[in-house]
Amino acid sequence: MSTMNISLPDSLKSFVDEQVVQRGYGTSSEYVRELIRKDQDRTRLRGLLLQGAESAPGKPADAAYFGGLRDRVQRRKTG
Repeated sequence: MSTMNISLPDSLKSFVDEQVVQRGYGTSSEYVRELIRKDQDRTRLRGLLLQGAESAPGKPADAAYFGGLRDRVQRRKTG
């Protein structure tokens, strides 16, 4: 694992320290890693949403679609 040093103003350092205690992180590094992972997830989701917005329209999710979906789920439960 690589190391990265980050400089923070006192107010942000205090905030991070509070979050570590309140949220049960072992270290400030764990807290920062979690923030970065969440940002990666948001970035990935944004990309997927943009891909979906740029794609051709699909079939409507109407009653027939959901009926077929229920049938497939039931078949997997019993099969």
